[in-house]
Amino acid sequence: MKKKESLLEQTAAAAGISDSYLNAYGQPEIISDEVKQQLLSAMQFTLPNNKEGEPLPPVIVLQQNSTFSLPLSFEAQWQLTLEQGELRQGKVAKGKPLKLPADLPCGYHQLTLTQGQQQWNCQVIVAPVRCYEPEPLHHHQKLWGTCVQMYTLRSDRNWGIGDFGDVQQLLKSIAKQGGAFVGLNPIHALYPANPEFCSPYSPSSRRWLNIIYIDINQVEDFQHSTKAQKWWQQAATQKKLAELRKVEWVDYTGVMSLKLAALKLAYQQFITRPERDKSQLEFNEFVAQGGDDLRYQAIFDALSVHLVQAGHSWQWYQWPIGYQDSQNKEVSQFAQDHASEVSFYLWLQWLTHQQLSECYRISRKLKMSIGLYRDLAVGVAQESADAWKDRSLYCFSASVGAPPDILGPLGQNWALPPMRPHVMVERAYQPFIDLLRGNMTQCGALRIDHVMSLLRLWWIPQGESAKNGAYVHYPVDDLLAILALESQRHQCMVIGEDLGIVPKDIVSKLSTCGVYSYKILFFEQDEQNQLTPPENYLPQAMATATTHDMPTLKGYWQCGDLALGKQLGLYPNPLALAKIYQERELTKQGILNSLHRYSCVPKSMRKTVKDMPMSPELNRGLLRYLALTESALVGIQLEDLLDMSEPVNVPGTYKEYPNWRRKLTDSLENMFADSSIRRLLNDLNSKRLLAASRKTKLK
Repeated sequence: MKKKESLLEQTAAAAGISDSYLNAYGQPEIISDEVKQQLLSAMQFTLPNNKEGEPLPPVIVLQQNSTFSLPLSFEAQWQLTLEQGELRQGKVAKGKPLKLPADLPCGYHQLTLTQGQQQWNCQVIVAPVRCYEPEPLHHHQKLWGTCVQMYTLRSDRNWGIGDFGDVQQLLKSIAKQGGAFVGLNPIHALYPANPEFCSPYSPSSRRWLNIIYIDINQVEDFQHSTKAQKWWQQAATQKKLAELRKVEWVDYTGVMSLKLAALKLAYQQFITRPERDKSQLEFNEFVAQGGDDLRYQAIFDALSVHLVQAGHSWQWYQWPIGYQDSQNKEVSQFAQDHASEVSFYLWLQWLTHQQLSECYRISRKLKMSIGLYRDLAVGVAQESADAWKDRSLYCFSASVGAPPDILGPLGQNWALPPMRPHVMVERAYQPFIDLLRGNMTQCGALRIDHVMSLLRLWWIPQGESAKNGAYVHYPVDDLLAILALESQRHQCMVIGEDLGIVPKDIVSKLSTCGVYSYKILFFEQDEQNQLTPPENYLPQAMATATTHDMPTLKGYWQCGDLALGKQLGLYPNPLALAKIYQERELTKQGILNSLHRYSCVPKSMRKTVKDMPMSPELNRGLLRYLALTESALVGIQLEDLLDMSEPVNVPGTYKEYPNWRRKLTDSLENMFADSSIRRLLNDLNSKRLLAASRKTKLK
């Protein structure tokens, strides 16, 4: 029995499954043998068989100017083909180590080891030490911008949901006020066959984009199509459009239906273009560059819509068996028989990428230091195209989440199948490389949601509660090196969302790699509930007041999140809820004390928070305090500029609350015509300059 347990521990360790972890209270938690066994079965992991004759690993990741040595037991020749084609080569004597040159350039190189008729190959990745950082940050400038959930945007011209036309308008408004960036929620592809499955953090693909964000009126073939324009002018179309704009919550089904109707008419115009037409050539080039991954994305979207219309489920694992694997002959046959529908979804991806590119081009033309800032979700849903396309990469007998903590005593299950770490290594990290390349294009910054996933993820065996899981470790040093390499190549800085239980061993790694931390105003407090002094904020960080998972400033201050949580059944224990209310009052008092201490609110404002509602002066004071911080970046939520109270998402709910649907209370046109909002943004500019001046004095 003891030997069997020892083998289990050895296998679990080789698979990256942790023996224990420190919980939110700093106490050790031991992982049971049962959970280890469940996860080993889920990831289909066995101890590797280290046969002789396989001397090279699938991949070697090095930092630039570092040395590398690999023991060999036989005489061999080696050849290194650099990414640009240059050859390096040498010999290894028997019993001597293989040593690679220390002056290798950054990039992806191919190593071949030869002994007689035998050859072994390995990818060698050489990376810089740090991620890219924009020039203004090297000069200690303090930048600010807005963070927006794209679907919440209202305008006089959109079709009931924010779109890339709105983003263009927002970029121009923010740049005019001195802002350096507009941060977007994940704009990953979702599900045309089921628009109501709308969480941007449960995407269908993290490489491709959400077609619902296309600005139809900017599509050239929509403008030039006689049929499309006739449809556009119909009273029924305009009536439906007005209804979609007016409703308080985004009607995803209504919006998708209306947009697809318009886009199908526009596509009929597009396919009449001559073969050598510029747009046709650009589209064909886009499809060629997207390769099989893009093609299967389009097949998935076309197939899922087709099957749903035929009465089947939208979830691919409930489709007829022949369609459940992307490599089956039935899928190929569908693609042939429905080539026009597949091409239509390829075209939609091309349009979406075109419009995203135009947004970034505008931001650069406006001389914004960062411009667009994108968000990378931690995973994809089990229903996703990514999971359907690459079933061997994902583990479907487990899901990703979080262990119990102070805010979530039962833990969290995000229903996202994790990537198998050993498969990533076997593939020389190509899935991770492709993911970064797909998300670092057309933006100046990438926020990585739950950045601790580069080190470890909380895996929950299928059928278990969130607390019965374990951390599975990933090759963090290799992943960070690749992150730095792709960041430098794309000139895209990286921000890591490092909230929750953050292990100490990743904090220094992220900092050294140049990944910017993520600081939330309400979490930056001492034991006396006083806010962290602005001058003590981490410089290599982005500071924000709230996130998409938190209440707005007004909602927090007036405890609207607690009242809503009680209504939704998230706080079943009245005594525990009463304690949270008491703690909130103490926290608010500490915040108010700090605002007065740093002259962020008028001296005439009262000094106690009892029965004190949110006011424009208080809201402005909180944002002024944020702007004073030492952090290089400050992100402002549009909801807080509009003094909104309802959250966009309530963690722990699914159908209990309409997550990812709440719109802004005012249009972009009205928002930036508001003199009080413009004064507030001017105030942020002056406070950011003051923070930069303080840094200069400290040097």
